[in-house]
Amino acid sequence: MNERHALGYGLAAVLLWSTVATAFKITLDYFTPTQMLAAASVVSAAALMVIAALQGKIHLLGRTFLKRPLYYLLLGLINPLAYYLVLFKAYDLLPASQAQPLNYSWAITLTLMAAVFLGQTIRKQDWAACLLGYLGVVVIATKGNVMALQFDNPTGVALALLSTLLWAMYWILNTKNQADPVLGVLLGFLISLPFSIGLSIYQGGWGSIPWQGWAAVSYVGLFEMGITFVLWINALKLTRNTARISNLIFISPFISLLLLATIIGETIQPSTLVGLVLIICGLVVQQWKGKASTTQNAT
Repeated sequence: MNERHALGYGLAAVLLWSTVATAFKITLDYFTPTQMLAAASVVSAAALMVIAALQGKIHLLGRTFLKRPLYYLLLGLINPLAYYLVLFKAYDLLPASQAQPLNYSWAITLTLMAAVFLGQTIRKQDWAACLLGYLGVVVIATKGNVMALQFDNPTGVALALLSTLLWAMYWILNTKNQADPVLGVLLGFLISLPFSIGLSIYQGGWGSIPWQGWAAVSYVGLFEMGITFVLWINALKLTRNTARISNLIFISPFISLLLLATIIGETIQPSTLVGLVLIICGLVVQQWKGKASTTQNAT
């Protein structure tokens, strides 16, 4: 029964994550990246507070923060503040069908950063995974014109790749976090809120936003940043086969591209599919013989 529930939670999380690239582009029609971060963070923090209250953990929030205030401040500034600001700006500059696969290479970035900051050994298959993954990145970024190395939007590509560094950095720092995962993520949102709201006001205020914009940003807050994280954690807790649940994440980018093409009409370049397959192959090689842990926290 637990395995069935774990599979259900895992599939629900992956299907919801598959929709967020489309939701990002729709939301960016109504908000700037900074406004989008601020509004989505409010929704996500509220959802996580409700979840923590239902789990009977909300009273531990202040105690958790006071144990390591500077640590949680740093985590909150990296994620959600810096990570989502950079990611949303990348989506603002690039077609989502390019930004999403580029961001998906974060697990390969994590391998390299873990070797530098945690002293982990890089195996031969990790180097092969990096080669395949970043070849896929170049194919997507150049729209297949690999030899010319010409980028239509180098700033957008750079921001998408920077988001992978920030996400990997966050999870490396998070390896030393012994707190409840829901409380840890909730603290990050609560800490980042004054910064994101203040920055959005500084950049020129909000103006009039229709209900469609608020609905879209609420969806992002709930299903990219909030509830879906809890579904994924529950799936990993209930399963006895972490690799099987983790491998579900591989279907997400393909569903995402299908939704982008059908809902918002993006043209999916053949080079995007080729590059995405190379990235997925790199991740599969990386996970070979038990290295499934790097995808447990993918989004």
